Amino acid sequence: MTDLQAEPTDRNDDATALSPDELTEAVHAIADRAREASRVLARATRARKDRVLLAIADALVRRCDIVLAANRIDVDRGRAAGTSAYLLDRLSLDAERVGRLADALAQLAALPDPVGTVVRAETLPNGLRMSQVRVPLGVVAAIYEARPNVTVDIAGLALKSGNAVILRGGSAAAATNAALVGIIRDTLEDHGLPDDAVLTIDEFGRDGAQVLMKARGRVDVLIPRGGRELIQSVVTSARVPVIETGEGNVHILLDESADQKMAVEILLNAKTQRPSVCNTVETLLIHARSTAAPAVLAALVRAGVTLHVDERSRGFLPAGTAAPTATDDDWGREYMQLDLAVKTVDNVDEALRHIRRWSTGHSEAIITNNLASSEAFVAGVDSAAVLVNASTRFVDGGELGLGAEVGISTQKMHARGPMGLAELTTTKWIVQGAGHVRR
Repeated sequence: MTDLQAEPTDRNDDATALSPDELTEAVHAIADRAREASRVLARATRARKDRVLLAIADALVRRCDIVLAANRIDVDRGRAAGTSAYLLDRLSLDAERVGRLADALAQLAALPDPVGTVVRAETLPNGLRMSQVRVPLGVVAAIYEARPNVTVDIAGLALKSGNAVILRGGSAAAATNAALVGIIRDTLEDHGLPDDAVLTIDEFGRDGAQVLMKARGRVDVLIPRGGRELIQSVVTSARVPVIETGEGNVHILLDESADQKMAVEILLNAKTQRPSVCNTVETLLIHARSTAAPAVLAALVRAGVTLHVDERSRGFLPAGTAAPTATDDDWGREYMQLDLAVKTVDNVDEALRHIRRWSTGHSEAIITNNLASSEAFVAGVDSAAVLVNASTRFVDGGELGLGAEVGISTQKMHARGPMGLAELTTTKWIVQGAGHVRR
C-alpha cells in the first residue's frame, strides 16, 4: 500500500538527481510497466472495470481527509509563492469537489463501454465478413498543470476505455496528485487489476516530461492540458503522437434580437461562474443595434468584471464606468480571470470575421431570437463547439453526458471537442473468411 500521508520532497521542478541516461531508463521503465498493464486492461470486462471505478469513487470519499490534507500543502505553497487567486481556485479541493470527482467516476461506470463496439460491419460479395471495432489506444500519457481534478478524470476515463495512463501533473499539485494516484493504485491492487494501469512521473520533474514526450513506441498518444505555453511546448517537442487540446479564447455574439434577461443570465454565467477555466467567455461581440447590451454590461460591471472595450462599445457602458481600451492583445488573450474584451460589430458576418482571426477553435456562442442569425453563425463558425442561447460553460465532458473529459481538443483529427471514452479508443479491422484467397 502507498503511504499517502507522506509529504513529497520539496525539489526544483526543473532538476533531477539522475544522469540523462539514468532518467531516460527510469521513464522508459515506467512506460514499459504501463504497457504490460494495458494488455491486462484491454481484456477486462465492462463489469470488472465498472466495479473498480465505483470502488475508487468510494475510496476517494472515505479517504477525503487524506486528499484534503495533501491539497492544503499545495495550496499553502502556491499562496506563499504568489500564485493568483484564480489559479489557486483551480488547485484547491474541498469535500464538495472531492465528492464531485467521485460522482464523475460513478457516471463513467454507468456509461456504455466503448471497447468492442462495432463501428461498421458488412458481408462482402465474396463472402468475407468484415467488421471495424473499437479497441483501446494502449498507453496514454497526459501532461497537465495544477488541476487535481484532471488526475481523477483522466485515470477514470483511461481505465473505463481499457488504457493504461502515465500522468505528469506538475509540481504545483504534487502532494494532491500523489494522494489521488495512491488511492487509485491501492484500489486497483485490491480489486485484482494491475496498479501499473495508473502511473506518474511527477518525481522526475520537467526533465522526465521531456523524456516521456520522446518515448515514441512506448507511449501511444500524449495529451497536453493547460495553458498556451504548456500546450505549445508539448506540440513542438513531442515525438509521440499528440492530441492537441487548446486554450479557450471563447466568444459570445450578442445579436440585435437577443432577449435581455436571457443575455444577462448567460453572460454572467459564462464569465463569472468560474473564470479560470477554458470554457469561460473571453470576448463579447455586441451587435451595433443590440437593445440588451447596456443591461448586460451593467450586470457584468456589478459582478466585478473589468471590461476592455473598443470605442464603439463605450456607448453601451453604464454612466461613469471607466474601462480600458481594448487592443489586439485583448482580442487574442485568454484572461482566465474577471476581465472581458468587448467589441461592437455591424452584423453576424463581421462577428464571424473577428472570430476567425482571433479564435483558438474552442467554443463560440450566439444569443439571438433570429433563426437566420443562428443558422448563419452555426454554419460560419469553425470551432470544436458552437452554442445557441446557452452558456459556454456547458462545453464540458460531464455536462455533455461523457461522464468526464480528458480535455477539449481543438484539432481536427479523430477527436474534436470534449474527449470522452470513445476518443480514447482506436479501431481494429476484423476479417473472417472460410479459406478465402485473393485472386
